[in-house]
Amino acid sequence: MDPVPRHRAVVTGGASTRRSARTVPRKPLPFDPIAEARRQWSAHGWAEAADGMAAVTSLMRAQQIVLARVDEVLRPFELTFARYEVLMLLLFSRAGSLPLNRIGVRLQVHPTSVTSAVDRLEARGHVRRIPHPTDRRAILAEITDEGRATALAATEKLNDTVFADPGLPEGGIDTLVALLDDMRRAAGDF
Repeated sequence: MDPVPRHRAVVTGGASTRRSARTVPRKPLPFDPIAEARRQWSAHGWAEAADGMAAVTSLMRAQQIVLARVDEVLRPFELTFARYEVLMLLLFSRAGSLPLNRIGVRLQVHPTSVTSAVDRLEARGHVRRIPHPTDRRAILAEITDEGRATALAATEKLNDTVFADPGLPEGGIDTLVALLDDMRRAAGDF
């Protein structure tokens, strides 16, 4: 995928969740493209929305940065973050298994995404599909011993290299989590 053209970076701040880490400039830019986008927003008559645009674009860019760090850690385990989340959900469940529809609800993703993640995990031997013991219509995803070992090893690496230091100053984590909780609550997440 080609990097986002410079003119787009100036107009929108350059954030897009579809860009990969490979398109991130290797050297820091001599200016903040989101600050420039905010200035342009105001200059073009959208001053009342400029702060919100900067907040949303900053959040999307931060998501790219974090996802690139997580992807780098998970790549040797041949996991994506979505598949890692499924493994961890199964690992944390009492029986080590959950119905596919419950996985989707808990991870807040579309059933198709769950099916795809479980298909890939099953192909790697990390999960297996088993019939539900009381509902003939339902299928459970069950974590295997190999899946459990992979989830634990990946978690140890993520804890050491990403989660223990997400790149925020002291006190920043609690502030960020509280702000994002407010945003998620307002959106009806919980």
